[in-house]
Amino acid sequence: MIGYYVHHVGHGHLHRASAVARALGERVTGLSSLPAPAGWPGPWIELDRADEDGEDVGRTARDRLHRVQLGQSGLRSRMAEIASWLRNVAPSVFIVDGSVEVAVLVRLHGIPVVTVAGPGERGDAAHRPGFDVADAIVGCWPPEAAGMLRGVPPALLDRVHAVGALSRFPVADARTRRPGPRRVVVLSGTSSHALEREDLELARQETPEWDWTVLDSELGSWVDAPYDVLLDADVVVTHAGQNALAEVAASRTPAVVVPRPSPHRGQEVTAEALWHGGWPAVVIDAWPRQGWAERLEHAHRLDGGDWASWCDGHAAERIAEVVGSVAPGTRLRRSTRV
Repeated sequence: MIGYYVHHVGHGHLHRASAVARALGERVTGLSSLPAPAGWPGPWIELDRADEDGEDVGRTARDRLHRVQLGQSGLRSRMAEIASWLRNVAPSVFIVDGSVEVAVLVRLHGIPVVTVAGPGERGDAAHRPGFDVADAIVGCWPPEAAGMLRGVPPALLDRVHAVGALSRFPVADARTRRPGPRRVVVLSGTSSHALEREDLELARQETPEWDWTVLDSELGSWVDAPYDVLLDADVVVTHAGQNALAEVAASRTPAVVVPRPSPHRGQEVTAEALWHGGWPAVVIDAWPRQGWAERLEHAHRLDGGDWASWCDGHAAERIAEVVGSVAPGTRLRRSTRV
């Protein structure tokens, strides 16, 4: 049995976990504050939240951890639930996506840990315990994307496996876009952001020859599975979140990438890697109020097929191989290191 902790903020962690669990080819127990996704290959334990009651006192333990509020009943409950499962099941390996505290707890039970790392500045004292106890660290970016994990000791980088971007959708075949006006899709999402309706309207007015579709819970419409919309686009305007970029890359659509301010500069660091890496993306620091016609034309001239080295459709299988290398009695068949 394999355990998999899934962070509850956003949708990307859950999409990634579902793809990896299927690739592992055996029963996986998911542990998360989120409900079980459809088709999960094994049991699912829905944990109490650790941020819904009590005062936010001592949350970081003097900057050594991320969320360990004093007197928080949800925190005690979820940690006890995980510990009980570890004791009774004794999994061969445990994957942790999004929690230093869970990684340390699992390793204290003598269970091998595979940590899924996000990009960005991760050398702070709170991140270090989760990296230090991990038997392997997975980064969902390609080896060619330099400097995605910053501020950590060089020795730690030796345990990082860069497996490529992981999309829940398949990689698109080469195709011809349907005739008609050129189409741009804004992939904004459901979380808070800095995009203003006025800025969006200015972009529309400047580009009357482009047909704009806005996937945004506030400024347009939202669909949980935007793959078909991305396939129909000539250019995608997106933030630099891992899940969004993976899906754009899988659709093989050139992009204008506007990173959002993000924890630990994850999106900013990703955008810098895109800028220097030759992928089909026009990268800008913030949403501009003018110059959209030139940027869309520039992106439209790029070859969406060049996303192949960012997302080749096999990241989940590579993560499964890393997990297999850590579990006792197995060995790595193939890995890709940073």
